[in-house]
Amino acid sequence: MLEGGNNLMSKLKLPKPNPIIFSVFITGACVLIVEIVAVRVLSPHYGNTIFTFSSVITVILSALSIGYYFGGKLADLRPSPKWFYGIILISGIALLGFHFLSILALPILSFVLPLTSGPLISSLLLFLFPALLLGTLSPYAIKLETIHLKEQGIGNISGKIFFWSTLGSITGSLLSGFFLIPRFGINNIFIGTSVVLVILGSVPLLLTNFKKFRLIFLLSIFVLIFFATNYSTSETKTKAVYSKDGVYEKIEIYDDFQAGRPTRFFKQDKSSSAAMFLDSNDPKDLVYDYSKYYSIYKIIKPDIKNTLIIGGGAYSIPKTLLAESPDIYVDVAEIEPSLFELSKKYFNLKENPRLKNYIQDGRRLLKDSDKQYDLIFSDVYYSLFSVPAHFTTQEFFKLAKQKLSRDGFFIANFIGDLSDSSPSLTMSEIKTFKSVFQNSYFFAVRSTEETKSQNIIFVGIKNNQPIDFESNSITQNSNPFLRSLKNKEIEIGKLDLSPHLILTDNFSPVEYLTSQVLKRKIN
Repeated sequence: MLEGGNNLMSKLKLPKPNPIIFSVFITGACVLIVEIVAVRVLSPHYGNTIFTFSSVITVILSALSIGYYFGGKLADLRPSPKWFYGIILISGIALLGFHFLSILALPILSFVLPLTSGPLISSLLLFLFPALLLGTLSPYAIKLETIHLKEQGIGNISGKIFFWSTLGSITGSLLSGFFLIPRFGINNIFIGTSVVLVILGSVPLLLTNFKKFRLIFLLSIFVLIFFATNYSTSETKTKAVYSKDGVYEKIEIYDDFQAGRPTRFFKQDKSSSAAMFLDSNDPKDLVYDYSKYYSIYKIIKPDIKNTLIIGGGAYSIPKTLLAESPDIYVDVAEIEPSLFELSKKYFNLKENPRLKNYIQDGRRLLKDSDKQYDLIFSDVYYSLFSVPAHFTTQEFFKLAKQKLSRDGFFIANFIGDLSDSSPSLTMSEIKTFKSVFQNSYFFAVRSTEETKSQNIIFVGIKNNQPIDFESNSITQNSNPFLRSLKNKEIEIGKLDLSPHLILTDNFSPVEYLTSQVLKRKIN
């Protein structure tokens, strides 16, 4: 039996380890890691927009195509493994160097460049060269394999190289989204990827000629240590109480002052989207005026019970609603997984049986839910740099209206300007909203006379009962905020909405409309 087993094993030829194939797999993974993480590098500065995604994909694909072309030519001129692994080594050093440059340059570039072209120019400056180097490796690998495996055809070798390279890219894509970004910071991912490339390139060089390449190896290690030290130093200088990359954006919590009071701020990418006064234990003592519009329920439907907040943030509004009445139940749809626990740790959110948190897209939650809500508050438009298009459309507003109780109402916190210039994000949103909620109201949080960007509150009521702002319940209300509503109301009748779009799932160019707002803001 043993003899038969040995005969069988002798007939089975196990594939020999192939360092070229292994290198192609690893570098293919690194390319996709760089591509996906590059979006996260740019997002805090230009927003998580279609311009950012398109720019990064365009630059990486352009770099790879140029790399394929010149890599093939270089492979014919210098068909040597030393060149192959040398390119890998240089790409690792270049990747880390350009990422360090991005930390210094992006704050300046994003201040100078617009939302539309800024991501493309920044991507060209920061990611083209490292990706180009990695692009040279596939044709180089094909050339080296054809030299050492002359019995195999060029088609067979090419197919094998592209198979393992693409499989590596698939692995890198899955690793980035499901493992690396949720667990490590962007800096750590770039450092780790650079270290992998440096080791992958330097070890074969050291094994073939240690004396000749040890200086290069030691220099590479010195460069990595230098950059890694600078990264960690730059991160420890921040005043943040908490700073980490979430699944969808960079999350930062820091302490400062607002109106002379000690305040804890919650920041998503580039925008401070929530805050809490540290010298107060009252959840109703809200920092930002836009969040106070939840209290409109007191004049529309004072007996609300079931409520849905889309976009938890620091959970300021859920905390306030729970404190308003023991009869109010709050569902929260927050797609960023860590925010619920962070709010409990840093923003005094307490466990409450009347609070249910769903780590889910708010629109999907509404679609799947069989509940009827008295109040739906949508607070996902936390920045002009990050406007989720599927929450701006006629179809979304119709869905929200369907999920309201008979006397229920919908509130949305948008950011835009009241300029009558066309195209206009705000005017398109108002027109779209009014096409669904005939009984609707719009409020400028700062001033109706201001044309610069500000928070604009949309209120849509399912029934046809109008709000009488001259009634005693409002003009003599004990709440000064409710008494001031009339002064904040935008007179829609004076606006010409005819030239503006109705946004739909089929056509909602929010990034383009946002860029026009930012352009007017700069000018």
